[in-house]
Amino acid sequence: MSGTTYIDTSSIHTIEDLEREVQALIDSGRATKLEGYREKIFLDRYARKDPNGTPLEHYPEEMWLRVAKAIAAVEPNPEAQRQWTLRFYDILQGFRFVPGGRILSGAGSGAEVTYYNCFVIPSPEDSVEGIFRNITTAAHIMRRSGGVGVNLSSLRPRGAYIKTVNGTSSGPCSWAILYSDMTGKVIIQGGSRRGALMIMLDDDHPDIEEFVEYKRKNPGHIDHANLSVAVSDAFMEAVKKDLPWDLKWQGKVWKTIRARDLWRKIAESAWAYAEPGLVFIDRYNKRSNTWYFENIRCVNPCGEQGLPPWGVCNLGALNLLAFVKHIDGETYFDFEDLANTARVAIRFLDNVIDATVYPFPENEEAQKHGARRTGLGTMGLADVLIKLGVKYGSPEAEPLVERIYRTIRDAAYDASADLAAEKGPFPKFDRDKYMQGEFIRELPEEIQAKIRRQGIRNAVLLTQAPTGTTSSLAGVNSGIEPVFAFVTKRRDRLGEHLLYHPLAQEWMDAHPGKPLPDYFVSSADLTPEEHIRIQAVVQKYTDSSISKTVNGPEDNTVEDVERLYMLAYDTGCKGITYYRQGSRDAVLEAVDTKPKEKAEKPEEAPKASHPEVHRSTLKKRPDVVSGYTRQIRAPEGKVNITLNSDDEGLLEVFINLGKAGSDIAAMAEALGRLISFALQMPSPMSPNERAAEIADQLRGIGGSRSVGFGPGQVKSLPDAVGQALLKHLQSEGIALSNGNGNGHADVESKELVAVVAQNGNHGEETPESIAQKLLEKTYQLTGNLCPSCGCNSLIAQEGCKKCYTCGYSEC
Repeated sequence: MSGTTYIDTSSIHTIEDLEREVQALIDSGRATKLEGYREKIFLDRYARKDPNGTPLEHYPEEMWLRVAKAIAAVEPNPEAQRQWTLRFYDILQGFRFVPGGRILSGAGSGAEVTYYNCFVIPSPEDSVEGIFRNITTAAHIMRRSGGVGVNLSSLRPRGAYIKTVNGTSSGPCSWAILYSDMTGKVIIQGGSRRGALMIMLDDDHPDIEEFVEYKRKNPGHIDHANLSVAVSDAFMEAVKKDLPWDLKWQGKVWKTIRARDLWRKIAESAWAYAEPGLVFIDRYNKRSNTWYFENIRCVNPCGEQGLPPWGVCNLGALNLLAFVKHIDGETYFDFEDLANTARVAIRFLDNVIDATVYPFPENEEAQKHGARRTGLGTMGLADVLIKLGVKYGSPEAEPLVERIYRTIRDAAYDASADLAAEKGPFPKFDRDKYMQGEFIRELPEEIQAKIRRQGIRNAVLLTQAPTGTTSSLAGVNSGIEPVFAFVTKRRDRLGEHLLYHPLAQEWMDAHPGKPLPDYFVSSADLTPEEHIRIQAVVQKYTDSSISKTVNGPEDNTVEDVERLYMLAYDTGCKGITYYRQGSRDAVLEAVDTKPKEKAEKPEEAPKASHPEVHRSTLKKRPDVVSGYTRQIRAPEGKVNITLNSDDEGLLEVFINLGKAGSDIAAMAEALGRLISFALQMPSPMSPNERAAEIADQLRGIGGSRSVGFGPGQVKSLPDAVGQALLKHLQSEGIALSNGNGNGHADVESKELVAVVAQNGNHGEETPESIAQKLLEKTYQLTGNLCPSCGCNSLIAQEGCKKCYTCGYSEC
């Protein structure tokens, strides 16, 4: 990407002059030129388009100018509009401040669209009519590309008597399926952005045990929703003290359980299936600046905003990497520039409240005439730490992270207080009650004094939202997440390429032949506790919440999850989302693993050359088969391949990979079914001979990535299955031909050791050996298939999913 040529807005006097400066940059070829998927993201999602969808903007400068003018247009007079157009353009250029995606695409476009991404709707009335009205509300919001959060604790539990129909209730979990299915349909209808849904249930609802285990026990039923438990302080106290816990609805106790039993079920489900997440709802309400007039019942789909009914997200992120400066060979972080930019960004987001349209009048009432929420956050924290040579998650990182977010907090509150003096405080401001807020009492005394005198324009100011696509557009790492991978492989028509993280590439260019320093840490290098400790530091200075995923290694235990969830609570987090690598792999059923006697190989194969195949002619499956499960790591993740045999040879193959109900799991299941069908149909070839031919066809098929190296390299899921079949046949003593598949099939471990020794470290690393080490780290965490580019690099981060191949984000 060509660098941004900054326009000095302090020397410009009119908006027309700014427009001419932008056009001059374009005409002279000095405008910012995005490349690769950054250009694709810009043109697909954010550039203004004509009625046919053809982009009318080709450079970010055009977008920055359009957005700055549109958001400044709500200022009260032409002079203020001129002044703030220039100042807004100044913080937008170079992606120093990146508003939410809906603002970037909608502001100044001429389309009557909302600039808000996420909403919370009221809990549904406990009736069929009330539930369907609620679902209709959610559908209308999603149709406008908004995400929705809803708490279903208002619904009566399963088995509750319904007098009007003389029947019983099916409970909130069954209704959650309907919400989820509606969201799935909206994904198809909703254009460029998928629908997003958060469903929550209170920790004392009678159906909470069913809720926390539902996805794990019923895969595929609530696939289009994130699930979280609204956890109270009382429940956490009961867990710590091993107390009984009442499950109740409308004041009636339905069941009393042991709090630690429910806690264990939550941890077991998170360990096995990465859900549910936890939202510490009492902490949210107690520490909310709006404690005296709002009741927060739910969070938005990615968890960064606890909102009242009809509440909205109003998002923008400071690009922290833009504040790392280089002068006279010294690299430092410019805290003064950060504070000044944050002050202008708060005014920008406050203007958004008046510039946008609202899907429902209730949204306008809650936001414009209520709290006037802003959600100022960040992106690129991991990049900053690398630039400054500080290891993410280390004790040395915490003071730096703390100073960054304290600077943002103080600048934001100071700016909002000044806005209140100019334009008035938010409508629900009550000076005495507001100043009693827990978060407010932690502000510096001089800022508290200013709020007492002047009021404050925005009740809630700060959040850490997902920045998946916008951070890709800006060319930095997402939110407060660590770097996921420093090198990936991409295959295109020109072959296979190694793509390095920009900071890794920069360091390697300056230090050829040297391994990356230890402060280049990726998600795979960090313990879950290190994730949490950074999150806790940021949370201390964030009045709303944080969207982040704690990635844990595959060997984490349920006890590890329990400790992690408790650590999140004890360190002051408002919520936590956890994903254990491999946790969404389907569970295999046990098979008969008794050793079988090898069948005599028939002297002559059947003579039928073209047998007529019907299902009735397929080989019948005996009641008992012998088999085992072989595990192979492929680029797509951990593959469990179950191979079952009868007396004649291999009979059936089951392939399990990824989350049940996902695209990648479906492909794996389909491949297993087709192989099994080929093994069971009539043929002059024996089953093992057919297995050898199938292996030969599959072996060596390459995808966009591979794992391992030398003879042990696995190039794709089909390649992994082919290897598993060949190893099985070798173990059975089957002679193999020298086709494509046999080239790597007979490698002994000592030969592999020799290969490693030949490529080992002899003083200086080669680019290839460095890349291999980084790739091995990368593939400890693997993703689902990306709906945009098709690669298996859709990664759980920020309570959302982002593709690390093409930049696609579900948020």
